[in-house]
Amino acid sequence: MQSEFKQMTDDILNHPLFMETRCLMHHGNGNTVYDHSLSTAITAYSIAKKLGLSQDMVESTTRAALLHDFFGYDWHDDWFKDYLSQYSGWQRFKRMHAFVHGDIAAERAKEHFNLTDRQIKAIKSHMFPVCFSFPTNCEAWIVTLSDKIVASREIGQTVGSYVSTLFKKLVTPK
Repeated sequence: MQSEFKQMTDDILNHPLFMETRCLMHHGNGNTVYDHSLSTAITAYSIAKKLGLSQDMVESTTRAALLHDFFGYDWHDDWFKDYLSQYSGWQRFKRMHAFVHGDIAAERAKEHFNLTDRQIKAIKSHMFPVCFSFPTNCEAWIVTLSDKIVASREIGQTVGSYVSTLFKKLVTPK
């Protein structure tokens, strides 16, 4: 698996803009966009292989999964909050990170990597059912599922870490 996966993804993993995702925090607990994207790609690769997809489909799915969060900004920063503050109501809601980052990641990935329409659709729709894009192909469904599996694990670990810290504070004698 490792050499095949590496061959499929090496150009992305070593791209300077993708390397910058190591500095972008994602689902808490020290997790970065890089970590999350890599885990999602490994999960998608495994699912695609287990489903017996063709080698081309496995590669297509894996690469789309790796790029699904290639949005290139820290949505926790003040500049994003300032951007959102320009809007109110429905206009603000539909510009929130969860709703826009799939489209942004797809456009950015398309600029830097040779992607198929199927991969672009997979990246755009990976936030289903939260976003307004519905997965319309096999790659999209696998990327969406893989993202949910990995994000659930990461968020669970983050919540567990916070609960553990809080518990220790509550039971530690003063």
